[in-house]
Amino acid sequence: MFRRIRNLREDNDKTQKEISEYLFCDQSLYSKYERGLRPIPVDFVIKLAVLYNTSTDYILGLTDNPRPYPKAKKTDDL
Repeated sequence: MFRRIRNLREDNDKTQKEISEYLFCDQSLYSKYERGLRPIPVDFVIKLAVLYNTSTDYILGLTDNPRPYPKAKKTDDL
C-alpha cells in the first residue's frame, strides 16, 4: 500500500507538500504514511482514491486494477 500512494503521487506529478495540504496534515506525517511508518487513516485513503480516480482497494493493494468502481445508483427506497 505504501508504495502505491507514493507511485500514484509521483505519476500525477504531485509533491508530498501538495498532497499533505489536500489531506490537511503535515508533510512530515504524510511522508510517514508513504514510508509505512504510520498507518494511513481510512478517510485519507478515500480522499486519495477520489483525487487519483482509483479505488480504495487499489490503494490498499487488494487489486491490481487501478480503475475505479462504478458509482452506486441512488435509490429512493432507502
